[in-house]
Amino acid sequence: MNALQNLLFCVPKAAVLHGKSVGFASQKSRFRNVKAQLSLFNRIIFTKLNRKSLTVSVGSFLKNT
Repeated sequence: MNALQNLLFCVPKAAVLHGKSVGFASQKSRFRNVKAQLSLFNRIIFTKLNRKSLTVSVGSFLKNT
């Protein structure tokens, strides 16, 4: 009876474990995509901020001279 129970348990267990690994793989892929987009977004924002602060710094320097 024990061998039959093992056989009946192993098939659904393998299917569940496969589903879990597929789920984790898609979650990891989603995380990688968001991380890449966030990096690009930060570069765009900080580049624009640096240009504005540079413009303000040069403008205030010219006003003081």
